[in-house]
Amino acid sequence: MSRIAGNDENAFSILFHRYYSALCLFATHFLQDDEQSRELVQELFVQLWEKRRQIRVHRSVKSYLFRMVKNQLINLANHRKVEQRYAEMILSENIDVSPSQYFMEVDLHLKIEASINALPARRREIFRLSRERGLSYREIAGQLHISVKTVETQMGLALRQLRSDLKEYRHLLIGISIFKK
Repeated sequence: MSRIAGNDENAFSILFHRYYSALCLFATHFLQDDEQSRELVQELFVQLWEKRRQIRVHRSVKSYLFRMVKNQLINLANHRKVEQRYAEMILSENIDVSPSQYFMEVDLHLKIEASINALPARRREIFRLSRERGLSYREIAGQLHISVKTVETQMGLALRQLRSDLKEYRHLLIGISIFKK
């Protein structure tokens, strides 16, 4: 491990070839999935290389590697439990979302971003400060060293442009605003 910490790729290669198969078998015993086990072990070795200078092995390297796989398996199991609980929660709420509605909302989000990005630079900056950071017109004016009236004018122009760009999504925007209240 001290050679690996010193960027010795040959030592890392030796370690990889010595333990890779055994670690994959160990992971497969729990996951019952060869491909996922190989991915987990490969990711472990990537992490090992990336953190090679911080890692301190106090016992055997073999024990350390198997403990790393065990911890990865525990993390994966916990993640799956969270996913399962979330899926059960969604199913229990009987939310009826059609695939077309989902894709329309994704498309709307992309269209909103494109429309905002198409605004002139200063207008876009004012819009983002107001809508994304929640600053008041007075705060924006102070921060950008411009008048409050300029902020009001630029926001009005930005909103007019967004309304024009997004008119085909008006029905969806109205529906979203109803559900957010």
